[in-house]
Amino acid sequence: MEDILNVITSRRSIRSFKQQTPSKELIKKVITAGVYAPTGKNLQAPIILAVTNKKVRDELSKLLAKERGIETDPFYGAPVLLIVLAKKDVSTYLYDGSCVLENMLLEAHSLGLGACWIHHAKAIFETNQGKQILNNLNINPEEYEGVGTCILGYAKNFPLAPIKRKENYVYYVE
Repeated sequence: MEDILNVITSRRSIRSFKQQTPSKELIKKVITAGVYAPTGKNLQAPIILAVTNKKVRDELSKLLAKERGIETDPFYGAPVLLIVLAKKDVSTYLYDGSCVLENMLLEAHSLGLGACWIHHAKAIFETNQGKQILNNLNINPEEYEGVGTCILGYAKNFPLAPIKRKENYVYYVE
């Protein structure tokens, strides 16, 4: 088993992807890591939308680009989107969804995949088109809020050097 600290310290946000889609087996492993993230009182408020359909992926990209006022792909060409939403009536939903995303980012890296957290899932699913997507999946858009998207694929380039951490990150109380 790989040392988890090594996985954590060597993971980087990837923003340039090859067009090759990871296998279903690898995608399922990343999703499983998300499913086993800790959640407040084990209420398991988050859900994951695994988008591997290129047409749907591209529609979501256009929708988010419009929301952000940009003309480029906000998903950086990643072929897979793992969108985390969480049930709004659970007090820890935002934290729970964040844990799901982090677990998926770490598992993706441990499997040799590139990934990055894209934050604007909330904006996507507050639009009429986003609400319709949820309705089509029998998910009540009034009950769930987008937390973030783990974009996933094979990195074109992998940045090696970690960014230096600030001096005053930790304060010890002994």
